[in-house]
Amino acid sequence: MFADRAKIVIRSGKGGDGHISFRREKYVPDGGPDGGDGGRGGDVIFEVDDGLNTLIDYRYRKKFSATNGEDGGKKRCHGSDGEDIILKVPAGTVIKEAESGQVIADMSGDNRRQLILKGGRGGNGNMNYATPTMQAPKYAQPGQDAKELEVLLELKVIADVGLVGFPNVGKSTLLSRVTNATPKIANYHFTTLSPNLGVVDLDSGRGFVIADIPGLIEGASEGVGLGHEFLRHIERTKVMIHLVDAASTEGRDPVEDVYKINAELAAYDASLAQRSQVIAANKIDAIYSEDEDPVEKLRKEFEPKGIKVFAISAVSGQGLKELLYYVRDMLDKLPDTPIVYEQEFFPNEHMADNNLPYTVEVSQEDEHVFIVEGPKIEKMLGYTNLESEKGFRFFQNFLKDTGILKELEAKGIKEGDTVKMYGLQFDYYK
Repeated sequence: MFADRAKIVIRSGKGGDGHISFRREKYVPDGGPDGGDGGRGGDVIFEVDDGLNTLIDYRYRKKFSATNGEDGGKKRCHGSDGEDIILKVPAGTVIKEAESGQVIADMSGDNRRQLILKGGRGGNGNMNYATPTMQAPKYAQPGQDAKELEVLLELKVIADVGLVGFPNVGKSTLLSRVTNATPKIANYHFTTLSPNLGVVDLDSGRGFVIADIPGLIEGASEGVGLGHEFLRHIERTKVMIHLVDAASTEGRDPVEDVYKINAELAAYDASLAQRSQVIAANKIDAIYSEDEDPVEKLRKEFEPKGIKVFAISAVSGQGLKELLYYVRDMLDKLPDTPIVYEQEFFPNEHMADNNLPYTVEVSQEDEHVFIVEGPKIEKMLGYTNLESEKGFRFFQNFLKDTGILKELEAKGIKEGDTVKMYGLQFDYYK
């Protein structure tokens, strides 16, 4: 099955913790600190692989993690860095933050590789905190936490021209006739279940890429049928060819078909209805009516609005050359830059290193007592010697950098109030 959408969880590596240790040698009775630094956590990187054309690799596996950095060791040994994880995707994949739908990266054009989640920084070992007045620091820095994010992957095909129309109007036949694509062709109302791309070769190297977008039905913009699954592939196209059944072999009015298709496009994304368009009136070899010429009816309706109408037969090839060269001329008048989505969500800013999980609560027994808890806080207290001046300054900076002080002030703490953190208790003063 063609997979063009997947939701996965990505996780960068945690930074290794700094180590606390001291030199212990026979003839060095007062050995200094020699705790090494922790290693950097691995990054999460997305990379375009030209050999892929679907997101099937992400259909069944849902979580992807880089490895953690190794903790520092004694004798100034640094922990090894975690390994990055590189996730391969097809060109045209848009990576979005799952909850908000904001774009993190568009893997199109020149953007072939992008770092999405940065691994945690390794913590400093206690050898970094030795000073002439503090020669035996008993604290080290914990490694930064891993970052975890749920992302939505959407594959939006990269084509210059989108071929749209109701089911069974001959889109697959036209594509196979004018390109090197070999779509499956059959007389069903949902003939095509995945977009097909082909390259139209014209003289002087003026070819272009055309995508056969599966047949739309009324309500597609609201997700009826497979509407949303198909409409996203039109978003990058610069020109749209509306293919209609001029012979009305299934009883539909070709003029109404064009209006209905445009309505679905506008309902999905208002900008789509403003894209350059051309109408291809197909199956002219099957017109037997002696009444009004349906092609002329289309021309009277749409050419005054600036939409050119071409009479074609996808089966015999009649009129195709004129249509394709006209489309090429339309493309020549449009900007040559590809449609690429700008980044809206910046994971490494939204998930800043100081966003640590903690809670700040006012004690139910005494409104002047504030209780702060969190796994990283508990771990930091175990690493830090609060009896030393530098250790306590390290602790104060930790409270400030993590936003705990700001949160305490937001809760209404006043000078002289008490703060409790696990086994630690101190009075608050600015």
